This record gives sequence, structure tokens and C-alpha cells, in this order.
Amino acid sequence: MRLLVVVQARMGSSRLPGKILLPVNGEPILTALLRRVRTANVPFELCVATTTAQQDHSIVELCSHLGVHCYQGHPADLLERHYKAALEMRANAVAKIPSDCPLIDPAVVERVLWHYLENADHLDYVSNLHPATYPDGNDVEVMSMSALETAHREAQRLFEREHTTPYIWERPERFRIGNVSWETGLDYSMSHRFTLDYPEDYQFIKAVFEEFGAMSNVFTLGDILKLLQERPDIAAMNVNFAGINWYRHHLNELRHVSAVETRALEQA
Repeated sequence: MRLLVVVQARMGSSRLPGKILLPVNGEPILTALLRRVRTANVPFELCVATTTAQQDHSIVELCSHLGVHCYQGHPADLLERHYKAALEMRANAVAKIPSDCPLIDPAVVERVLWHYLENADHLDYVSNLHPATYPDGNDVEVMSMSALETAHREAQRLFEREHTTPYIWERPERFRIGNVSWETGLDYSMSHRFTLDYPEDYQFIKAVFEEFGAMSNVFTLGDILKLLQERPDIAAMNVNFAGINWYRHHLNELRHVSAVETRALEQA
């Protein structure tokens, strides 16, 4: 099994431009994320999938410095970007991890990747998102190359191309879908936000990294939750955006996502 982990990254975020190269503990956020992902104890190859836009050349340069393969593809069609990166790397399966999840716990990455690898004979897609239970920002999705190829060939709607995987997980009658729930039995997916999209998210993430200092490559989800109990001031930095995600724009089109899985921005 040749498993490729693809971290999607670009500089052109509309809400927080250049967010993935903002500094935490003296290094770009993308560097910190890649370090955390690399510590997951699973056999995989790593690739950053960015775009051909001139502004994303800084991502290519950073990847070269870090010794991470970088694929440049379509600026808006992430489904195509993942598919062509996988072709280039001759992958049998592809995992998707967004670059706006710098606090992702390597142990969570391990759980999802191993679940797929151990069940690849009878699963086409595995994630920890359908339904989600982990704090937002621990997103891991894995799919077979066959499922990715089918989605790339057949997906037509813009949100299916932009978000890579909806064509697959929206069709459980066609694809064999698996999910990894948080082993605690808790559901913090709507109450705890560890992802990077707004300036308040950056202040939160920066504060968490600074609290752990030299441990910035190994601290866990449990460590973060303990910190937030001890430092409610940090927890409050982006709490108004908890539960806000891209689903809110497509509730009329998605068959397997309900309104309880997202919040409107006006409520923040």
C-alpha cells in the first residue's frame, strides 16, 4: 500500500491572506503542521499540494527547504489537485489534511490512517468527520485511489471540486464509507475550534503554541484541552467562531449534512 498524505496549502485565503505562513514560535504555521503530521507513526509519503499562482511560490520554496515534495496544480479545483498529486506520486490511497489544522494531534492522524489501512479491502473512504466528534481542526480523510479517480472523473458541482471529497461521502450507496469517532465518547466538534480561518483563530493558535514552547512538535489533544481549562482567556479568543464551517453555504445541496453540524456566520 503506497499511502500519500496530501496537505493542501495556498496563500490566497480570502479571510486571512497568507495565513499558513504566519509565524508561531518563530516558524511558519505550515512548518509546524508538517512537523506534527510527520510524527504520526504510520508508513506514508508526504506531499504539499499548492497552486500554480505566483503568490504560492513561497510555499514551494518552503517545501524545498523542508525536504517535502510539493505539487503545483489548479488554484480552485482541489479535487483535481489531489488526484494529479496522487498520480505523480503513484499512490494507492490518498489522505487529505488541510493546512489550516496546525494543532492536529499526530495520534488522531494515526488512528484514522491505520483504520483505513487495516480495512482497505472493504472500505473506499474513511474519515473522522462523518459524523465529526473531535474538536474542529483535527480533520483527516483517506480514500482509495479508485474512489478519488471516480470522483475526479464524475464530480460536477463546484463545491464537490473545491472541497475534494463530498462526491464520495455523499454517496454511501456507492462507496463503502467508514468513520473514526473520538475514543472518549465526547463530541467537541461544534464547541472547540482549533482550525485557522479568521484573525481570532490565529491569535488562539499562536497562544497555544507559545504556551507549549519547545514541546510545539509533540503536544497532544489532551494537552491542549487541559491548557484551555487552565487558561479560559485563551479558550475565549475564537470561541465565537466555534461550529462555523463550509457546510453552511450548501445545506440545500448536501444530503448527509444537517443544520446542526454548522452555524451561520451571523451568529458568531
